[in-house]
Amino acid sequence: MALLGVFAGTAAAFGLTHLLAKMLYRVSAHDPLTFAGVATLLTVVALAASCIPARRAMRVDPVIALRHE
Repeated sequence: MALLGVFAGTAAAFGLTHLLAKMLYRVSAHDPLTFAGVATLLTVVALAASCIPARRAMRVDPVIALRHE
């Protein structure tokens, strides 16, 4: 899901760069390094946001979790 969002957001951002082109300073509107950097950063944040709770959930004994419900 995170990768789908990154791809959709990158496509939308690439299509809408002409709206913000005048606001950019020393960066072209279609700079591939910036697009790749932002996509990588967002992917790492999404993976961390999903992996940290998953690791906590793996530590819980299933029997205890089912009895709690």
